[in-house]
Amino acid sequence: MSTQSLHGSLSESVLPGLPLRHRGKVRDVFDIPAGRLPADASSSGGAANGGYLLMVATDRLSAFDVVLPDPIPGKGEMLCQISNFWCRRTEHIIPNHLAGIAVADVLPDGVDPALYDKRAVVVRRLRPVPIECIARGYLIGSGWKDYQRTGRISGIALPDGLRQAEQLAEPIFTPSTKAAVGEHDENIDFDTAVRLCGADLAEAVRDATLRLYRHAAEHAAGRGILLADTKFEFGTDADGRLYVMDEMLTPDSSRYWPADEYEVGTSPPSYDKQIVRDWLEASGWDKTAPGPRLPAEVIERTRARYAEALWKLAEITVD
Repeated sequence: MSTQSLHGSLSESVLPGLPLRHRGKVRDVFDIPAGRLPADASSSGGAANGGYLLMVATDRLSAFDVVLPDPIPGKGEMLCQISNFWCRRTEHIIPNHLAGIAVADVLPDGVDPALYDKRAVVVRRLRPVPIECIARGYLIGSGWKDYQRTGRISGIALPDGLRQAEQLAEPIFTPSTKAAVGEHDENIDFDTAVRLCGADLAEAVRDATLRLYRHAAEHAAGRGILLADTKFEFGTDADGRLYVMDEMLTPDSSRYWPADEYEVGTSPPSYDKQIVRDWLEASGWDKTAPGPRLPAEVIERTRARYAEALWKLAEITVD
């Protein structure tokens, strides 16, 4: 067990001298010029094989594909630590994007390293696989909606009579498109994934997705948590080697349920932003930008939920 202190709130990264590559719903991604890399990293061949990026998990919160005006203090640090925990734990299954370079070594002069140390990682620059890779072990979310309409999820036929949140006989791979900010991902079948990725790559990410899910679900179960579903992203390097990348098995990319509150036929509570989504649903908001301001009580309850997930999954407490 370890304890970490949160270092305030960060809604947007400001890192002069590091070119901003992408500002997503939650993460800010910066190019790292070769001149900012430690000498051993610059000479290791990594830069020639694609280079490195600095990925920062901010405290921004998105719901219904809209970034809300209020951050959740410390959320980025907690999610980054959960992702790093899973990266270390699954290296035997598939390599990950972590470059092993200290964040403090690449930050611009004058930037407080404490603000970024727990919420940022230096990663390999990879070519993203053009689909979201989702594993489902339970019937919930968009999969439940698809099943109610068609009896299938991503073209996979399921038995009749399944109920909401029911565990599937085996985990299934249900890919989706990658939507731009403000748009919605769409579930696709495996044949469409093959057309987008090629057969070999589609089969490789399907295999990795299901192996990662089974491993994570077993660990989570031992901690009193059910992993209902999760989304992975993958990328390849210049040699075609496959890596898992971006956030990994965090409450923002996964649906975790307390095992002692699980009940088939209901939508179980989850270790994520469900508190915010429930408040938004009741607020009358039309789910278009800009989103409404969140009450302080909703922010604090959501923060506590992320902290509980960090403790239960990785045995890291925050103060």
